[in-house]
Formats: sequence, C-alpha cells, structure tokens
Amino acid sequence: MDISTASMANESVILRGPDLPWPGWFGVVSRAFLLMISVGLLVGVIHGQSATPAQPADDPYVVEGNSDTMAYALGRSLRINGTVRNGAISLGGDVIVQGIVEGDVAAIGGSVIQLEGARINGDVMVVGGTYQHADKEPLRSPGAQTIMYAGYQQELRDLMRNPKDLLAPRWTAAYVGFRLLAILFWFIVSLALTAAMPGTISRGIARLQLSSIRVGIIGFLGALVISVGVPFSLHYLPSPISVLVGLMALLLILIAGLFGRVIIYAATGRWLQRKFLKVGKNSEAVALLMGTTLWITLSSLPYIWPFVVAVVLVTSLGLALTARYRVGWRRGQNS
Repeated sequence: MDISTASMANESVILRGPDLPWPGWFGVVSRAFLLMISVGLLVGVIHGQSATPAQPADDPYVVEGNSDTMAYALGRSLRINGTVRNGAISLGGDVIVQGIVEGDVAAIGGSVIQLEGARINGDVMVVGGTYQHADKEPLRSPGAQTIMYAGYQQELRDLMRNPKDLLAPRWTAAYVGFRLLAILFWFIVSLALTAAMPGTISRGIARLQLSSIRVGIIGFLGALVISVGVPFSLHYLPSPISVLVGLMALLLILIAGLFGRVIIYAATGRWLQRKFLKVGKNSEAVALLMGTTLWITLSSLPYIWPFVVAVVLVTSLGLALTARYRVGWRRGQNS
C-alpha cells in the first residue's frame, strides 16, 4: 500500500491503505482515537473502493458569522464561511472551509477542503476522503497535525447517510459468499486450536457451562473497563505509557476473541449434538462445524447482529479473565 509522509508547516500522516505507520500513528492516536473507531464500521464491506472526488456542491450546511460552538453536519456537507472557534466535523459529507476554524476539523466519509485564504488552526482528521487545499502552503498553526485514511469514501458516505443499512445488510451473492467464507475460516481455526490445545478448550467449555452467568458478568465489567480506561489513558497518560496500555488492551481483545470464539463454537456445537444429532454425536469436527455455522448465521441476521457480536465479545473476555493460569516451579524433592 502507498503510505507517504509529508512535512510543511505542520506534521502530516497520510494513509492510503489498511496498514498504519506506527511511529506516525503514536503521535496522533489520542486525538484520532474516536475517529479511527469509525473504520470498524467497514466490517462487512467486501470490495474496496478508491476515494471519489469531493463534492462541494452537495447541498452543504452553511455556517456564517462567528460561532462559539462546534459546527457539525450529519449526512451532508458542511461549509464554513465565517469563524468557528470550537472545531468542525461532518459525518457523511465534506467540510469546506472558506473562513477560519480555530479548533480541529474532521470528516468521515468525506473530504476536508480548505479554500484559498482559509485558515485551520487545529488538526485535520479524515477517514474515507482526502485533505485538499487551494493554497500551495495552507494556513495552519505550527505543529498542527494531519491524519488521513484515504479509502472506502463512498461506502462510508452512504453508511453515514443511511445508518440503517448497517443494521440491515443486503443479502447479495457477494455477502452470502463472504459469510460462507467466514464459516470456513473459523471452522479451520477452531479445528487447529482444538487439536493444538484440547485441554485449554475443554476447560473453557466446562467453565462456560458451569458458570456462564459469572463469566458474563466478569466479561461485561472487563469490556467496560477497557472501553473507559483505554481512551482515558490515551488522553491523560504520557505517550509511552498510553501506547503500551492501548497495545495491551488490543492484545487482550484479540487473544480473548480468538480463544473465546472457539470455546463458544465448540460448546454450542456439543449442545446441538446432544439435542438434535444422533449420528456423529461424538465427533469434535461436527460439533465445531455446527457451532460455527449457527453463530456466523446469527451474526448475519439484520438488526440483531450487533447484539450477537457484543455477546460473543463479552463472553470471550469473561472466559479469558476467569481462566486459571499455573505459574511456578516445582520444588526439588529432598533426598
């Protein structure tokens, strides 16, 4: 992927692919954390699309005169002709600056367009668009930063303007094929982990069956601590510590999500075998296939899939946080 960094009167981080450059990302992570969460809305998009040209004439909401509050637009573009002192953001449209913005400027599913003579004193953050400026050297404050993820502009724009499409995905051939591929992928992963660590998976299944309420409560508390503690640390703690906390939380979510999914799939498959299947009821592979198919199907249903995903994530965190780890050394026996 094409990743480039440019420096003028400000620091810029320009991303044109899914890989983030870690050094540049560390510098802007605290300001862009909430913005980058929006990239998660792209789950389910099968084919990528390059950024489309900005559309300044998209019936924008116009801000004239002086404004002491944040200027925002939802599902349309935002045009600033006057002075905005507390930043500007557009969800599903462009931010066109003709006047002055004292704070940060952000666009999701659109571009930030700085016209000739306009000034932006804060940072510029773009997801699914580009940062365009008419002046050769745009009027920016020294040290202001620019972070841009140029991709999926049309998908994000459509999603912000029609958010119900996220809850009700279209059952196209590509979508069905993607879900079948997801079943195959997680079935293979589940087989591999079950074969490599049968004891760990078995203990997790037993823990889930015997104390599911306890696992759910601990998982919910863990998710709450992560969702509150990570943004707090990114904003208030020193950069090295905040980055370490963020990476550790991300690692916990990834590991818990991986092992938790396999345990949930296996436990569900075994329950389905006992209830409905007479042939092959002792087959671990059949159990994994049945459990994987059921949960992937549930996570594909309109309107209820966010709840299903949340249940899987919370349960996975609970399984990871209630696991017992044996750490120690055997004492040598005295002769």
